Parts: sequence; structure tokens; C-alpha cells
Amino acid sequence: MLLALTVTCVLLCLWLAAPFLSAMIWALALAVLFTPLQRRLERRIGRPSIAAGLSVALIAVLVVVPISFVGQRLVEQAINGARMIETRATSGEWRRAIDTRPKLAAFVARVERRVDVPGAVRAVSSRLSTTAGSVVTGSAMKMLTFCIVFYLLFFLLRDRAVALASLRALLPLDDAETEQLLARLGDTIHATVYGTLAVASVQGLLGGLMFWWLGLPAPLLWGLVMALLAVVPVLGAFIVWIPAALFLALEGEWLRALLLAGWGMLVVGTIDNLLRPVLVGRRLKLHTVPAFLSVVGGLMLFGAVGLLLGPMLLATTQFLLALWSPQIAAAACSNAPTAPSPAATVTAAASDGTIPHGG
Repeated sequence: MLLALTVTCVLLCLWLAAPFLSAMIWALALAVLFTPLQRRLERRIGRPSIAAGLSVALIAVLVVVPISFVGQRLVEQAINGARMIETRATSGEWRRAIDTRPKLAAFVARVERRVDVPGAVRAVSSRLSTTAGSVVTGSAMKMLTFCIVFYLLFFLLRDRAVALASLRALLPLDDAETEQLLARLGDTIHATVYGTLAVASVQGLLGGLMFWWLGLPAPLLWGLVMALLAVVPVLGAFIVWIPAALFLALEGEWLRALLLAGWGMLVVGTIDNLLRPVLVGRRLKLHTVPAFLSVVGGLMLFGAVGLLLGPMLLATTQFLLALWSPQIAAAACSNAPTAPSPAATVTAAASDGTIPHGG
């Protein structure tokens, strides 16, 4: 009865904490990343509470504010661009640009017999506007999540020693195994965050190079913007290159539009799923396949927080399996029959008369 009551209470507590899972994971990740900063501030100030408050303020200024500001502005620009593209598609202006090129006009006419090009453009534009609009309208909920993250982060930084002591008391592991598990989780968080930054930098570089090669304006700026958007799981570099490709198509620059769209989908869009598992797996000494499944599966199951939670679950499972492996091997060896030594075999055979003495 006591066990059943304990399990029930634990499950209810997990149910209560489930809505805050995303905030808790992000707060934990930020606490792991910025603990060195907290330690330096504590040594200089001597007051853990003041040091934690300064750390949280610096994290908000250095990390959250730029990403939120850039993301909000770019989403608004994406909505305006989508509306402009939809207006030009419905006005028929794109047909006048195509009619100036007979070969292209004949090809588009054959395509239009099978595909409603203006309808497809309107659908893509509407989908982009809906997605961007949902991000804008959900900004209040995101701000609430940010507040919860900072609230938890303050106490994780200030009371990290108490939190670690409580965790050590709850885990059924000895001190050495607990330290190994915590180190493994810390490496996982560092690998995931730094891998994300590296992949976002590569995506921004590839997107900026394509903008430069196609002669589009401000390739350096838009490459930086795509890199910043690629860091945010909800957004992505597609917010920049999809409207640019549609705009080129409506201008009659079909070849440049197809090149930009193909580069964005096949290179910029897929490099995330290819490069991130390699970087994370190399840091954690994992094969690319389980690293890939942990990242993509985490995103599919848990949303944006799955980017961290998936690799953390994999690292914890791998550590626990490694703990069980020597115990299983030791149990198998202890239960196996002991093979007699050659000398004992010879002595027993001699006593039975099977082997003559001295033979």
C-alpha cells in the first residue's frame, strides 16, 4: 500500500509538472551552459542571490532579446512579403513577364494544364502567412514561457548545490556513478547547443552564398538573418528564401527562382538533419544513426524542447545500459559451472583406475 501510494503521488506530481517540461529543460540547459559565469560572479560578489540575478539578466540580454527581436521583425516581413506575392499572383502581372519569353510561356502553358499555378502560389503564400501569424499571435505565450524559464534558471543557478545534493539522494547510484551520469548529461547539453549553433552558421553561410551568386541584394545581411532564424526551432531559414524564390518567379526570373528553391530545399533545409547528428554524435562518441534518431525523434515527439530532450534521454539510457552490462556479465560468470583444472581431472581419473599411476 505504501508503494502504491508513493507511485501514485509521483505520477500526479509528474502530471503537474508536464506543462512546464519545456521551460524546465531550457532552464536546465541554460544553467549548465552558464554555471561558469555564475561561479565567477559569486567569487567576485560573494552573494549567490545577487550573482544569480545578474547572470539571469545577462542571459536575457545576450541570448533571448536578440533572437526574439530579430524573429519577430522577420516574421512580420514574411507576412508582408506573402501578401505582396499573393497580390501579384492574382493580378496576372506574372503572366505578362512570362509572355515576353515564348519558350518559357509555352512551358508554363503546358504546366498550367495540369497545375493551377496561381492557386499554388496563393496556397503557399497563405500557408506562410498562417505560420508566421501563429508565431506572432503566440508571442504572449512565449513571453510567459520565457518568464518561467528565467524564474527556474535563477534558482537553478543560485541553489545548484542543493539541487545536485537532492538529485544524488534520489538516484539509486553511488557517488562515482552519479558524477558520471551528470557529466554525461552536461556533455550532451553542450554538444546539442554548440552543434545547433554550428549548423545554423553553416545554413546561414550556404544561404548567403546563394543570395550572392544569384545577385540578390544584401547577401551578407540575409545570410546572418538565416543563421539567426535557424537557431530558433520554431522558425528557420525558409522564412527568408521561400519569399525570395516566389518573388523571383513572379518577376519572371524562373531559372533563378528554381535554383534558389532547389538550393534551399535540398541543401540548406537538409544540412540540418545531416550535420547536426554528426556533430552531436562525435562529441558524445555515438554513431550517427542513434544521434540522428534522438534529435529528429525528439523534435517529433516533444516539439522544440525535443532538440535537447531527445539526446538527453539517449545519453541517460546509454549510461544505464553501460551500468547493467558488467553486472549481467558478473552474474553470468557466477552462475556458470566451474571447469575443473587439468590436474584435478588427471587425479580423479587415476583414483578411479582409468589412468595407471605413473602412466
